[in-house]
Amino acid sequence: MKLFTQTFMLIALAALGLLAVNGTTPQVQTSADVVFKNGNVYTVDSNRPKAEAVAVKADRIVFVGSNTEAQKYVGKNTRVVDLQGKTVVPGMTDAHQHLTGVGFREMTLNLEGVTSLEDFLSKVKARVEQARPGDWVTGRGWIETFWKPPVFPTRADLDTVAPNNPVVLTRADGHASVVNSAALKIAGVNKNTPSPFGGEISKDKQTGEPNGMLLDAAQGLVRRHIPATTPADAERAIELGVKRNVELGWTQIQDAGGGYQEIDLYKKLYSEGKIKLRIYKAVHGPGPSSARLLAEGPTIGSFDNRFTLRTIKVVSDGALGSRGAALLAPYSDAPDTSGFLTVKQEELGPMLQTALKQGIQVETHAIGDRANRFTLDEYEKAFKAVPPEQRKIGEPRWRIEHAQIVDATDIPRFANLGVIPSMQPSHAIGDLHFAPSRLGVPRLAGAYVWQMFIKSGVVVAGGSDAPVERGEPMIEFYAAVARKDQKGFSGEGWHPEEAATREQTIKMFTIWPAFAAFEEKLRGSIEVGKLADFTILSADIMKIPEMEILKTRNVMTVINGEIVFEAK
Repeated sequence: MKLFTQTFMLIALAALGLLAVNGTTPQVQTSADVVFKNGNVYTVDSNRPKAEAVAVKADRIVFVGSNTEAQKYVGKNTRVVDLQGKTVVPGMTDAHQHLTGVGFREMTLNLEGVTSLEDFLSKVKARVEQARPGDWVTGRGWIETFWKPPVFPTRADLDTVAPNNPVVLTRADGHASVVNSAALKIAGVNKNTPSPFGGEISKDKQTGEPNGMLLDAAQGLVRRHIPATTPADAERAIELGVKRNVELGWTQIQDAGGGYQEIDLYKKLYSEGKIKLRIYKAVHGPGPSSARLLAEGPTIGSFDNRFTLRTIKVVSDGALGSRGAALLAPYSDAPDTSGFLTVKQEELGPMLQTALKQGIQVETHAIGDRANRFTLDEYEKAFKAVPPEQRKIGEPRWRIEHAQIVDATDIPRFANLGVIPSMQPSHAIGDLHFAPSRLGVPRLAGAYVWQMFIKSGVVVAGGSDAPVERGEPMIEFYAAVARKDQKGFSGEGWHPEEAATREQTIKMFTIWPAFAAFEEKLRGSIEVGKLADFTILSADIMKIPEMEILKTRNVMTVINGEIVFEAK
């Protein structure tokens, strides 16, 4: 049926003179709205991998080929864009991002790049001095990896610069926060407060008092007391996040989690014409949002194929850096813990089965090897309980988000079960500075194994996990092909053979995320009949030296045939 529909669409467009197949001109010729010429075009189409020009009519690609042939699509009202040799790739997709988090990062205290505890406290102090007495001070982005010593900050540290204002500062990974005494007092958290399921209140081993670090679900003990975000603030965050994304060259983000309040704001902003980025949305579950999605069904391709809601996001463990990732064996640098699971099996199983019956995709955050095995086990149980004839979609394309640490015996299970690993290359080049101590060298053999997954027969959807990471496509592309940090450093036991080739990497951010979103027939490559999404870059990332990839900039973003960003 899918093949018939696509073939019918191509025949119909050809009959109207709207497209040229394989670079030839139809007998009935209609001029294009836009012709992009003199480009270095990588199509990610095996039938025509390279081209010079692309013609667009409305939101669709009608021609891919040479400059000479493209000239036939130029009419009196056609806009001709001379790319002057710039590199064109299919519109790049961030397969795992938190859009509102990116926006709020721009609006609150941004602690990215702080290089020491002193620098951290200096920035907090400056923000506290701007606040009114009693106002909450929030921020995100700190990571202690390069501090000397590389230890978590404490409430005592914060109390020196913020004795009166409650402070909540989230680690870059989003799975831990440090809070001060004022915040703990408001929340009523003390030495007698038990850690909630799926989280941990870190406590001083001598006194038993909370030391200020709250992991995963324990963050909610304090966060629930922060004044609620206003709809106006949330709208501004979305607009800021969208603006940043299109300027960087992302044409779609796959928004990993959230609820219907966000969705309502997205729809409002789309209706008002304020956002044009494509959003493939997931809602958190198990819980009210996932129950609503299961009851109401998916929304697919609304607002001119810009918005789709068809996915439930589950979180099965925490993060490696904060030692919340669930491991099969204890942490090498903290033998008293092996992390923890953050979802209850008895709540997850029934939801998974209903999702299969209703045609809803599921994606699950799993970082540690125990969490990945748990997730694969639960998926497999659901697949056996609901055979294909009882499913609304025969190929569910369920995903595991991150898949960072996977036991060797579990890697083939992804392909066997049809599960897609959705991975973020920048995690590997940041984590290489602490993962060896967290895991020990032997476990690194199953860490960030992009090449091993690809060779096993699965596609790897590439993303950034912004605002956990910077969220820049060139950083992600570089990380995948270099497997080194941004200064060119790798490390002992970091398995350089797991780096991806450039041909694989361009697919990780184009056609493979499209497949992971059931959209490979619609977008992800530059082919006649597909949506006209392009990312246009300042340099040829398929050929330049690795370090130069980091210097490459997006110069133009095209979504639905419209130039939504152009560098000046």
